[in-house]
Amino acid sequence: MTNQLNNFAYGKWIPGEEKGQELVNAINGDFVASASSKGIDFAKMCDFARNIGGPKLRKLTFQERGLMLKALALHLQSKKEIFYNLSWATGATRMDSWVDIEGGIGNLFTYASLRRQFPNESYCYDGDVARLSKNNTFIGHHICVPKEGVAIHINAFNFPVWGMLEKVAVNWLAGVPAIVKPATLTSFLTEAVVKEIIASKILPEGALQLICGSANGILDCVQSQDVITFTGSASTGKMLKSHPRLLQESVPFNMEADSLNCCVLGTDVTTSMPEFDIFIKEIAREITTKAGQKCTAVRRIIVPKNMVEDVQIALGKRLSLNIIGDPNVEGVRMGSLAGFSQLIEVKEKVEILSKTQKIIIGNFENFEVKGANKSKGAFMPPIIFYNDSPFINTDCHNIEAFGPVSTIMPYNTIDDAIELSKMGKGSLVSSIITADNTIARKYTIGAACMHGRILILNAECAKESTGHGSPMPLLVHGGPGRAGGGEEMGGKRGVFHYLQRTAIQGSPSTITAILNQYQQGAKPILKDIHPFKQYFEDLEISETLITEKHTVTLDDIEKFAELSGDKFYAHMDENALDGTIFTGRVAHGYFILSRAAGLFVDAPKGPVLLNYGIDECRFTKPVYPGSSIAVRFTCKEKIEQEKKNPEDVAKGIVKFLVDVYDETGETVAIATILTMVKKRNQN
Repeated sequence: MTNQLNNFAYGKWIPGEEKGQELVNAINGDFVASASSKGIDFAKMCDFARNIGGPKLRKLTFQERGLMLKALALHLQSKKEIFYNLSWATGATRMDSWVDIEGGIGNLFTYASLRRQFPNESYCYDGDVARLSKNNTFIGHHICVPKEGVAIHINAFNFPVWGMLEKVAVNWLAGVPAIVKPATLTSFLTEAVVKEIIASKILPEGALQLICGSANGILDCVQSQDVITFTGSASTGKMLKSHPRLLQESVPFNMEADSLNCCVLGTDVTTSMPEFDIFIKEIAREITTKAGQKCTAVRRIIVPKNMVEDVQIALGKRLSLNIIGDPNVEGVRMGSLAGFSQLIEVKEKVEILSKTQKIIIGNFENFEVKGANKSKGAFMPPIIFYNDSPFINTDCHNIEAFGPVSTIMPYNTIDDAIELSKMGKGSLVSSIITADNTIARKYTIGAACMHGRILILNAECAKESTGHGSPMPLLVHGGPGRAGGGEEMGGKRGVFHYLQRTAIQGSPSTITAILNQYQQGAKPILKDIHPFKQYFEDLEISETLITEKHTVTLDDIEKFAELSGDKFYAHMDENALDGTIFTGRVAHGYFILSRAAGLFVDAPKGPVLLNYGIDECRFTKPVYPGSSIAVRFTCKEKIEQEKKNPEDVAKGIVKFLVDVYDETGETVAIATILTMVKKRNQN
């Protein structure tokens, strides 16, 4: 590692013009590097992202961007030991680093896989069509296009890898470039990851830039198409959020602030139940993982009054087994805080909290460190308070010591527990450990308005649970109130934070042409060749096959009932129809769909490889014996699929709209089927 970190700006690595902030090893106090952004032109960085990176990303489709993320994830996975070797200097154990490093890479993999939920276009659509006219000649929809700005990510010190990758994975899939500003304290690890990303040449030029020193002044450069995300303290977040430029340009600002998260032990749990051990393990893990330096860490331990002593004893025993020291030494389970500045800050907060509650576990002066000098590293022991009057002594609901510090507090009823959880004024996560689903339901519904995520743990799910403190890529990460009011990740919904949703109105044919997705009522494309005889590349959106007709008979109904075993009274007993909507024995909905398949399927072997499934199916009108049905079979959407290996068949998924109608022209059943279709070009 060099003595001075580099910034990556406007396509090149640039050191700051001065030595800058000194960064030290959190375990032994040794000098690691200095970080400075002096001389870096932030306005030029933003312009470079908007004018170079943005256009290149927007030219790619969601499928291509997803494959880009997958390739990058595989590359970083192959380099992970480089990152582990640096991570220990942040005070992290191997397990802490696993969450940070491989958790971050896992986010890339997850968002890469989400490409399958988007069309093979550079844009997408959202929601369902809005029918705006009586005869369906005028409709509305929503198109979502990438914002033509830059995502500026201002991150916290505690997760220098995950904090970056969990955000950039989302904006890159959306087609937006990023400028990353990690917290300077641990930026040496972020720089190492960015170096590998840039060296891989997987991303287009301008897709990623890095600021290792101060980013003071970058918000002066933002424009309306940019997106700002912030992870860190609530006070800093509020200051940034109120920047005049953000207000002037209406720039989206997503804030994820540290919060006073809580974990509740249900009133049903006793010491003999597995849920009690689960609770103690979960609390101990949350206190010691990353030395308590997590925005999701448990700060408030809410326990039935009659269980406080048992919890204190069990937690004390568990924490007494916790070995603090150099993460490279065998047996060490908790490292240090990320730096001496953090140690000073946590001690100050502990001192304030001590005025209204009592320390029952831990001592700043009396603890052992293995394999390291306690005075040279930013070490501290777990500190557990007890607050016997949490409705009166409220510092525990307002002051957060961002380290291995938490407070046990008693409650009488589950309503009390709900109220205590809300006194944190908004958190990223709450959890409840209970074997009683009635309690779980009451707590979840009662507390949900003040928490971004709620984990319900019991013996049934604990073994596979990812735990209280682990945000998941497919679920929303964020929270109301003190937690910032923001929202990150959340699977597909997170991508929409970087897209502009625009309502579009016009004829079905025009909206079809714009979205490249068939809208009902659009002019059909009629060909002399059957759709099943065409390769993936040859099929056109709106291409429609009008089938022959079939007259439904009573014999059809009885044979289908015998074959399927479905002898529901409406199909079989005409004397049981009084009080129903039916005027006679009615054909099975699934018979109608099956017979429709018999009308539109082309039997001989061709490019169609298989039926992939049904997305939507509705039976909209009863079909009685004597009615005639036919099908409008329309190519609705085409989705590219990549080859899994060189020997794999090149293919894609085609969605067909199956519109079954009767002799009056009315739709009686409608479905979207998916077929796997071979490509003409197998290269």
